[in-house]
Amino acid sequence: MGSGRAVCAGSSAVRVIVDYRERDSEAAAALGGTPGIEVAYAELKTGDYLVGDKVLFERKTIADFAASVIDGRLFQQAGRLAAAAFPGVVVIEGGIREFAVVGMSREALQGALISLTIIFGIPVLRARDGRETARLILYTADQIDRVRQGAIGNAGYRPKGRRRQQLRVLQSLPGVGPKRAEALLDTFGSVRAMMTADLRALATVRGVGSSTAAKIENVLREIFGGEFER
Repeated sequence: MGSGRAVCAGSSAVRVIVDYRERDSEAAAALGGTPGIEVAYAELKTGDYLVGDKVLFERKTIADFAASVIDGRLFQQAGRLAAAAFPGVVVIEGGIREFAVVGMSREALQGALISLTIIFGIPVLRARDGRETARLILYTADQIDRVRQGAIGNAGYRPKGRRRQQLRVLQSLPGVGPKRAEALLDTFGSVRAMMTADLRALATVRGVGSSTAAKIENVLREIFGGEFER
């Protein structure tokens, strides 16, 4: 694949779990033919590729990305990805001109990217095609392996459990700091339950109040648009 040094040379293979629905994709085929990468197919509840039990990748073609914005599916997936036990990444495949072909405006694209990166805290990467998606996944696997071998210091790495991921998502909402995020999560039990709670329920959470609850609801309506229902 022309990706530089061999992945995980001289060490055990990095395991990439691929969702079975990705079996026929170009990215999965490229990964399967790469030395040092062990590909296993399974049903992933969240994401399409789990790399080394460390990072989840959600792969989307531009057509799928546009369709998922229109039907609201993207933000449901983003919520699950942000709340998963592993850090998540969204990879969008295709050239920027393809957005015009699928009828997605620049404003809609920017809004979706802002929601993913700022509201949900999920990195977004671009790839020309499936082979480049595979290269991004391989680079991630390579970095994980180098950290494991001590070639890269990992002092800055902090494993993120499910609760920490959920709190990070909640703290991206307006007026929500660590204490309010804790209160929201303790009250509703999950990010999804909080996002579908009504205004009155939000306002009764300890330390939130009607003003902050209204701000939260306004942001959620901006993200989900017509798909956001109470």
